[in-house]
Amino acid sequence: MSHVDLMAGPPPTHLPADPADAELAGGETPAAVVRRHPESPAAWAALAQQAHEAGADDVTVYAYARVGYHRSLDNLRRNGWKGHGPVPWEHEPNRGFLRSLALLALAARAIGEDAEWERCSSFLRDSSASAAVQLLS
Repeated sequence: MSHVDLMAGPPPTHLPADPADAELAGGETPAAVVRRHPESPAAWAALAQQAHEAGADDVTVYAYARVGYHRSLDNLRRNGWKGHGPVPWEHEPNRGFLRSLALLALAARAIGEDAEWERCSSFLRDSSASAAVQLLS
């Protein structure tokens, strides 16, 4: 009889490679990459980050990050995620989701949506403590 650890949580989710990552790394603009890969969490996260760095209104950053977050949820579910469990930062294809979630949390805080800030920052910490340290600090 095999031993099953009932206290173990779900296994980590490892998303497949996102083709947008290579295009972004190659210098393509986030807006151009979003147009070619509107399903890409990495592209939306890059667009949100670019908007934030350019001084865009927090509502704009929030909107871009929210799209990336929702695209991420679809992608996570397609890849076996059941609504909770680790999504390691160390697995690079997960970073589009984690960056979208962090940017959504930060933008929510900036516009005064405290409940969303709490929910998203907790979700980030639960998904990847190392991502939370890196992205929310």
